[in-house]
Amino acid sequence: MSDSHAAGGSDHHTQDDEMVATERDLAEDAPWKRIQQNTFTRWGNEHLKTVGKHIGDLSQDLADGLRLIALIEVLAGKKLPKHNKRPQFRSQKLENVSVALRFLEHDEKIKIVNIDRNCDGYASFHGDKFAYSAEPYDNLIQ
Repeated sequence: MSDSHAAGGSDHHTQDDEMVATERDLAEDAPWKRIQQNTFTRWGNEHLKTVGKHIGDLSQDLADGLRLIALIEVLAGKKLPKHNKRPQFRSQKLENVSVALRFLEHDEKIKIVNIDRNCDGYASFHGDKFAYSAEPYDNLIQ
């Protein structure tokens, strides 16, 4: 009986270890997320330099939608629809991001994944997740 009890304890310990490892992997500062953010930032800056723009911090610099729109315009070789050129309010920033995402979905026929829509219909932009939806453009311009 003590052998089966010890085995059960071992399974429980392994599950706890796996849960801790999963939580660590999903944490905001997980190494794979930092690598992905750095890679996307370098990729984006390589394209944005043609229009004199730069991304330093993905979550801050893409939040108002302006550099995101600029990047998409460079990659697509097209101008995006009307957007707020000087967004001051959260709603204006979210609308700019939504303009960019709608352009990708409707005009460029790129399926957007891992972008959450909040209750007011705007996209919630997460820089570490946007890299998935931007990748198809890398093949278009090379």
